[in-house]
Amino acid sequence: MPEPTAETESGWSPTIKSAIQGIGIFFLAQFVLNQFIGGGNKSGNTSTPGASSPIPSFDARPDSAVAVQSYNSIPQNVAPIWPIDSALDLSIYVSPSLVMPALKSAPAESLVVQEKGFIIGDWKDKREIDTTFPVPDEVQHNGTLWAHFYVALAGHELDPAASDYSVAKAYHFFRPLNVVLPKKKVVKTKKLLGGSNTTEVVEEDVTSGPTFTSYYHPNFTISVVPDSGTLNYPTLHPAIRQFIVLESTGARDASGQNGWFYPILFVNTFWQLRDHMTELNSTVKRLPLHISLNNLNNWKFSLYASIDEGLKQNQQQAATGGPVGAGGDGSEFEEFKRILVDTNIYLLSTTAIVSVLHMVFEMLAFKSDISHWRNKKDNVGISVRTILANVFMQTVILLYLVDNREGTSWMILFGQGMGIMLEAWKITKTVDVRVRPAPAASWLPYHVTFEDKHKLSDTEQKTKEYDEIAFRYLYLIAIPLLGAYAGYSLLYETHKSWYSFTITTLVGSVYAYGFLMMVPSLYINYRLQSVAHMPAKAMTYKFLNTFIDDLFAFTIKMPMLHRLATLRDDVIFFVYLYQGWKYKVDYARVNEFGQGGDEEEIEDKLANKPLVSPPDADAGSSAKVSGIDKGSAKKRK
Repeated sequence: MPEPTAETESGWSPTIKSAIQGIGIFFLAQFVLNQFIGGGNKSGNTSTPGASSPIPSFDARPDSAVAVQSYNSIPQNVAPIWPIDSALDLSIYVSPSLVMPALKSAPAESLVVQEKGFIIGDWKDKREIDTTFPVPDEVQHNGTLWAHFYVALAGHELDPAASDYSVAKAYHFFRPLNVVLPKKKVVKTKKLLGGSNTTEVVEEDVTSGPTFTSYYHPNFTISVVPDSGTLNYPTLHPAIRQFIVLESTGARDASGQNGWFYPILFVNTFWQLRDHMTELNSTVKRLPLHISLNNLNNWKFSLYASIDEGLKQNQQQAATGGPVGAGGDGSEFEEFKRILVDTNIYLLSTTAIVSVLHMVFEMLAFKSDISHWRNKKDNVGISVRTILANVFMQTVILLYLVDNREGTSWMILFGQGMGIMLEAWKITKTVDVRVRPAPAASWLPYHVTFEDKHKLSDTEQKTKEYDEIAFRYLYLIAIPLLGAYAGYSLLYETHKSWYSFTITTLVGSVYAYGFLMMVPSLYINYRLQSVAHMPAKAMTYKFLNTFIDDLFAFTIKMPMLHRLATLRDDVIFFVYLYQGWKYKVDYARVNEFGQGGDEEEIEDKLANKPLVSPPDADAGSSAKVSGIDKGSAKKRK
């Protein structure tokens, strides 16, 4: 498929960041190898006599009748057999067999590409070929579809079976067009109610291991690499060496150590995505084919070939249950490529910029939220029920994402898990979680209770009361909505199982009405006429991230419900902005770190503390207040 422009390679989400780091490691490794082993373009091999001598042109090679010195069957250094600016003719035939008949007797529809006069090194010469071809019966039954490439200098014979064919002017090689991959898992879904109206898609049996099948991608790029120069053949990376076609007669220079190679035609499948592949079976009769023909820099060729080969090996290891390297099974890099290929360039560029801001804001929000809760001295304005509800809802969302893990990035799963742990920690900072013996009538021996950390002040008691009122009305709205949604989903939608139905229904309600869980906090703000108790900095960073998440919703792979849910927090943000504007100054309330101007709440807590001495301890003492005591009692301003 066409190579994406340089601008599309600038995404900076965590997935893309990992890919860029991998590319950087690759270049570092190449540099180290060049220093200690020798790079591909270096021709100095002093250990073999004659290997470092200049390689003449192919036409100036020694006569075959004259014996060369110490002939080496494996050439040390190889040089291009044809000069840059040579014009090439190219024909491509498709066949289920590695053995091709004479081209004049090959089926006419097997010829899919016939290009003439393509110039090596002409960067402006770019061609696009679109065609279709019939699928051979062997390929429909898991056979290999081979593409046979016939390349020659312009005007020379391409057919190896022809009498005037010359190996000095033409060559032939082949590459597979289909790949064998684990069969895509088809999820079984059915209506849990409905009797004969039940519909389902049969799931492939994977209990005995993965089922492999043949897949075909309609797009690939043929790139001629004009600037490879002289290569040290034994030290080439295997991923690069597979595209080097040596001169077929085995000719050597006078030293017997060096040879020649035909122009590198790189069959570039780097940008192929599995989502765009077609499974080959008996129902597939014809296939489309789109080929881009161009010239490619040698450094890009080395990069594409090395990374693509490494990913294919990791995918093969993961599919067969073997050990997987540090790069994983390739799914994250597949997602990285999907973003570059499928995302609009302007949206991708914008996302690349805000991705950096997202990481910064996320770090600052986490730091500010932790700092706020570590230093908070009371429960003013805190809805404990909302925190508990958030833990439950985020756990439901995590279970839903795991249930749909094939369509979810690990980045989303990790972020969700961290959010659950943070909310659970907030509970321990707000109340004491205790395991107490259950009442006699209970069928459980113990139960979990949430106890206040201290005797509540008047303001904290009001907060608790407002929290109860808000949730009382919230239940009246949320429970009927949940019941209606569950009934509709049960009757009209398909599910994998009752567990999947339960999780999907709960998460659907969370996504659709999850913003209601933040309403109690807004209600408490309204009744207290204050937002000073809110973690203003952390909330500001989080709300800024909600708008960045709106952009991510269109680029990062995630379930549709999770994508729509990124828009709900925007509503809460604007309400919070209005409250912050309306309740600008409130010195009687604590600030974001739990510290107030006149410390009313701290004094209330001291006044409300229970007595620690016996009630009759002061029976014989005078009730008079000394002048010193009077002087120490100051009027609050």
